[in-house]
This record gives sequence, structure tokens and C-alpha cells, in this order.
Amino acid sequence: MRKLYMSAFSICAILSYAQEVVWQKDIKSNTQDFLSQVTTTIDGQYLITGSSIQSKKLSTDNKQNNGYDFHLVKLNQQGEEVWEKFFVGNNHDFLSATVSTQEGGFLLAGTSYSGKSLDKKDDSKGGSDIWLIRINEFGDELFQKTIGSNSDEEARSVIQTTDLGFFVAGNVQNSAKGYGSKDVLIIKLDKNGKEVSQSIFGGRGSDEVEKMIPTKDGGALLGIYSRSGIGGSKKTENFGEGDYWIIKLNKEGKVEWEKNYGGKGDDHLRTLALTSTGFLIGGESRSERSGNKTVGIEEGTDLWLISLNERGDEIWQKSYNFKNRDVLMGMSVLHAADDKTSKGILLGGYTQAEGRIQTDDETFWMLYLDQNGNEEWRKHVKGESSKKEERLSDIKLNRDGSIILAGTSAEELGKENWKIIKLGDKQIDQLIVKQDIKIYPNPVSDYAYVEIGFDFKEADIILYDMSGRQLQSLKTKNKVTKINTQALIQGAYLITIKTDTNKTANAKLIKK
Repeated sequence: MRKLYMSAFSICAILSYAQEVVWQKDIKSNTQDFLSQVTTTIDGQYLITGSSIQSKKLSTDNKQNNGYDFHLVKLNQQGEEVWEKFFVGNNHDFLSATVSTQEGGFLLAGTSYSGKSLDKKDDSKGGSDIWLIRINEFGDELFQKTIGSNSDEEARSVIQTTDLGFFVAGNVQNSAKGYGSKDVLIIKLDKNGKEVSQSIFGGRGSDEVEKMIPTKDGGALLGIYSRSGIGGSKKTENFGEGDYWIIKLNKEGKVEWEKNYGGKGDDHLRTLALTSTGFLIGGESRSERSGNKTVGIEEGTDLWLISLNERGDEIWQKSYNFKNRDVLMGMSVLHAADDKTSKGILLGGYTQAEGRIQTDDETFWMLYLDQNGNEEWRKHVKGESSKKEERLSDIKLNRDGSIILAGTSAEELGKENWKIIKLGDKQIDQLIVKQDIKIYPNPVSDYAYVEIGFDFKEADIILYDMSGRQLQSLKTKNKVTKINTQALIQGAYLITIKTDTNKTANAKLIKK
């Protein structure tokens, strides 16, 4: 098992008094490890995922292949390691995307160059394939699936839909069923992992899906970096070298609408987010005002954000600059309590110098906007040395207003440590409408999650039936705690919270 070490970060920020480091973790490495994502679980824990070459002294002989493997580390709400897992084939395997399932586990989606070997149960389909692994909350495998053809496939994103099935998004090169040199591959699975459909989208050039998010109607929104004009399945023309191509799919995976946004230069889409009224599209731009881009650039590569309604029509677009090459890696939207309005937008990324070394090169940054895209504040999170490579991979805004930053930091080339930082931000915290107690899902079938809204060190969670008889009691130090309701019969129950600070709260739970 790899050990977790405390790492000293300094926070250099505008309005830094409003921000505190809740905890920091550094997962040490002797190789060039890739961190792809931080996934927040329904009970407020964190799954950190990426790809690593295992050290021989940390690995058993029968699972050592000296190549990249799927690497997972689960942290609890306090940042302590819960478990660590590797999934291993006989060649390189790169874990690209993870989704937390409503049942409490995860679906992993990665790109595999391995044949049937070690943890991999299916033969290679030819070239690189998409390797899917469903695990429970303890990291135990439930099922796995290899999807591919004679062409090279790569996984990029995965979501769970309202019917508890999944959409997997990836890319395929030079496919016999495709349209260009690289096309977008969308696979729909049912909740048991059975393949329902496959679709390919693309123009005559190169089109790469970068991000996919679930939509409220059970469908999906695809964010594609497109270097194709009209042709193939693409019905929108490009404006420049590379554009944002947005496709809305219904719950069956069929196209409802598509839009293209770009200027005459290169515009690279990175991430998407769901708002109360539509969608946010974000990435980097090298285009001046041209095409349908109505904002210019200040220096190098700027951030370019577009707000769309649910039909894909533009509401507003904005540009932001940190100097040099600005790379956007994550985006979260802060919703109002009624979910009818969006309060703000949190962006995260890093900067890269172009051809020269600078003090602020390769540092994490955060940018907070109001719901109309107007800047509220920006902050940097620096490493101990300005010569370190600091690259943010993902940023998540938690329900309690805290922020998780996950990325890599290299003291020397080829030794990328994983860095995970939890920040408390009073500015965001003040915008969060907190309930003393919240239960979800409610009504419940098997497991419910009890979220406590006020501060405490230890609390008792007590479950009563409606006659006042105590059925369960457990102690917790967590803001969100999982309780088992499988043994309950259908009906109404009462959950009571009692904390060490003498605060109490009650809420009704309905068992289906």
C-alpha cells in the first residue's frame, strides 16, 4: 500500500483570509503517474483515480507488469486513506474516467492495451480497447467489459443516466464505420453492463470527445474538440482550426440538436457543467473576435466560457486571462436551494509558460464567477518551489461549500506525485443554504444517507418507528453517514440527530 503524506502548500490569493486548508494529501510516486479525476461519493468521500506504474516492492509478483495500471485511492471525509486498488493487465492500461453510481459504487472507464491476463478477463479486440470495470464502494469488482474493434478506441468520459444505465464516451481512430481520422464513439449500457447501442459521430477530419455530462431528461451532453467541417454526421460548419462542437443526445442516444462555437484560431473545449437553465461550455481559446466568438483574447491562450439554454442557444459568452497558456480542467456550478437558479460558477485549472520560465508557471488556480459569468475572485495555490510542475487535473465543489483540488506535482521530471487539497472557503460557504438534517434518497429502498448541516465533532444518529420504538443507533464523525434500511418494512420512520454540542434535529424517512 502506498502511504499518504502531509504536504506543505502555501496559499497565495486575493482575499486569502476567506480560505483555509482543511487538509492536504500527497500520494508519493517514483514514476510519471497520471491523475485523471476526483469523484465525490454520495456519502461525501473521495475516489482519486488515474494511472500508475507500480513499484516492485509494493506489488505481488503475479500482478506486476511494469506498465501503467488503473490506480484508485479512496479517501474519507477527513482525507484519510480508506483503501487503495490497482487493476492490472499485461500491458499499459490508462484509467480515464470514473462515475459514482447511485447504488454506492463506481464504474471505471479506461483505455487498455492488454490482452486477457491478470485482472483483465477479456481478450483484446485489436489495438487499444475500452476497458470498463464496475466496483462496489469497497473497491471489489462486480463486472468488467472490454469494448473495441480492429481500430484503436480510447475512453474519455462515463455517466450514469436516470434509468441507472450508463453512457460511455470515447474516440475511435480510422474506423471502418467512421467518417474521419478520429471520430466520437458513444456506447449505451444497461445497469447490468449489457451493451444496448453504439453510435459514431464525426466529420471528415478529426473530432475528439473531451467531456460528457448527464442531462435532466435522462440524456447526455457531449463536448467535442472538432477539427471537421460539414460532412459525415456533422451538420455544423467549423469557424477555425478547432472549435467547440456540442451534441445533445436523448435517453436513447439519438441526436436532438448540435451546435458549433469558435473563432478563426484554435478553440479547445475541455469541460461542461449543468446549470439551472441549461449548460456551461468551457475551454481555451486562441481566437480573436471572429466566427461566432464575440470576445477577444488578452495574451497567449485565454479561457472561453459559453452559457447555453437547454436548446443550445447562447445566453452569454465571456473570456478570462491568467497570462501565458491558461488550461481549464474543471468546472462546478453552485445551485440555489430550490435548484431553480444558479448562484455561481467555480473554475479550476493551471497556467503554463510558453517558451519561458516564470514564477507563477505551473500553479493551480481557481476562478469564481457569478451566475452571469462576471468575475468575483481568483486565487492561486502554489507548490513549495516555483520550479515544481503543478498541474490541476480536477476540481469539485462540495455540498458544504468546501472545494477539492486534485492534481500532480513534480519535484523532478518523471516523478509526478498526486496532490489532493481540501479547501474551506468562507465566501462560498456563505452562499450555501444548509439544512440541519437532510436525508437522500427519500423515499429509500436499501440505503439512505444522512447529512448533518451544523458543525460537530461526534453525533448520534437514531432511527425510530412512528410508535417511538428505537430501531437503530450509531455514532458518526462524518457530515454524511450511510445507514442500512433493508430490514425496514414499508412505511414512515423518524431519524433524530444528537451532537456533542447539544444540537438536535429530526427528519422523516419513508421506506418504499
